[in-house]
Amino acid sequence: MKSHVFVVLFCAHHAFALDDTFLGQYENYFLPPPTDLDTKAVTTQYFSQVLDHYDPTNTARWSQRYFVNTQHFNTTEGFVVFLLIGGEGQAGVQWMSAGAWIQTAREYGALLFQLEHRFYGESHPLSDLSLPNLRFLSSQQAIEDIATFISAMNREYHLPQNVKWILFGGSYSGSLATWARQKYPHLIHGVMASSSPVYAHLDFYEYFEIVFNSLSSNSHQCALAMKKSFEQLEYYINNPNEENVTALFNLCLDINLDENRIENNIAYLFERLSSRIAGVVQYHGIAGQPTIDSLCNIFNNVSLGREIDRLAGVARFLYGTSCVAYRFQALLNTLGNTAILSTRNSRQWYYQTCTEYGWYQTSSQQDPIIGTRTGIDFYTQICSTVFGLAFTPSFTSEHIERTNRYYGGYDTEATNVIHVHGSLDPWYPMGLTETVNPDSPVIFIDGTSHCANLYPISVNDPPALTQARETINYIIGVWLGRNSAVGVHLSVSLIVIGLLAKLL
Repeated sequence: MKSHVFVVLFCAHHAFALDDTFLGQYENYFLPPPTDLDTKAVTTQYFSQVLDHYDPTNTARWSQRYFVNTQHFNTTEGFVVFLLIGGEGQAGVQWMSAGAWIQTAREYGALLFQLEHRFYGESHPLSDLSLPNLRFLSSQQAIEDIATFISAMNREYHLPQNVKWILFGGSYSGSLATWARQKYPHLIHGVMASSSPVYAHLDFYEYFEIVFNSLSSNSHQCALAMKKSFEQLEYYINNPNEENVTALFNLCLDINLDENRIENNIAYLFERLSSRIAGVVQYHGIAGQPTIDSLCNIFNNVSLGREIDRLAGVARFLYGTSCVAYRFQALLNTLGNTAILSTRNSRQWYYQTCTEYGWYQTSSQQDPIIGTRTGIDFYTQICSTVFGLAFTPSFTSEHIERTNRYYGGYDTEATNVIHVHGSLDPWYPMGLTETVNPDSPVIFIDGTSHCANLYPISVNDPPALTQARETINYIIGVWLGRNSAVGVHLSVSLIVIGLLAKLL
């Protein structure tokens, strides 16, 4: 196995602004949008999409939202189209005028589209999120949506046969772009996939190992203090007479009351606290987001007292004056809600994890990092409770195996894909982190986290990130026939010397 891993990008959600009853780890899927907005050149359109691409007798259609920006479109040197793939959340119009891909579009004169994923945002094929309707939600249907959309836009914009479509995506949407290129290389010329998992995995215990290592990159003392704080929290939960955990962490419910001390509530509390910390690590370096430094300043502050006191300080920093909710039934109620709301994505995404990916960020490490309460059973029982008894752990495991068998997992054969990962990103073990196919190079950026290369260029960018963006832009230019494929010096870690000679 080449390396080891999750989700997603291009969503207008703030990383910490979702429904407080939902699993914190899934708050971490959504990238905060760029802060500089100028959407005057962006239009919103709706495309008549096929409901079921695998049943020719089903003629139902629905309206899929997409965005268009034509201001950089220049056909002087050829026809180029960039398509930003939507992921498991509401598509973000902000990305249509900001982000590193905009500079690439200016350079190569690209027409810009963004396609929202079915069942998210405003792109809902059916009237609710009931289980019979969710059977139309899958990565395979989404890939067919992409291919159908590309073919339709080729006709609508009278694009010639030699038009070159380049897909962009981050996290899950980058995975979709990669798999779409693998299936439709005649439609899709190349892909830039940032922080994208390609290997489906049930028990994603590696996630918190990378969180620990990323904290250690700032201060090993900081990482050890976090680990110790969860050990102490677990001890005091088990010995309630020795510490008032409710007061210390400003919990919404008294955890010493028998009706609140059920195991799933306790597990959910550990999940809420650990995932908020993980979210900071995952989006370290993104403008306006908390940083690893801010966490370690608290975990290393011995004047605050014991490690558990510092964990409480971190909780206050991340939750503010809001109490910390941990009632498991509230989570189930949220996931069980079949009503459609453009900003709600929890039920849909959990359904996809139960039927395709797993990626459950557990406490199953050999040397526990966040206590021992959030094992794989905590997550898999949600599948059967919310979606029905047929959604057993073996059911999910079988579908994860099918996903890897269908797409190839780490052995994906997609060519002309740039796989980009950051060394601080807890998701990178599920992606390709070394170049094994010169036609699909890997760029591994030291000191950056989830999808960092997608954001607008900043004077604060580390040199490795700047070099990575330049390399990405150059490779895209090679694909488009604008740049030479030989004689290029690449200093980005894990780029194979001479790979550009094979990119054409």
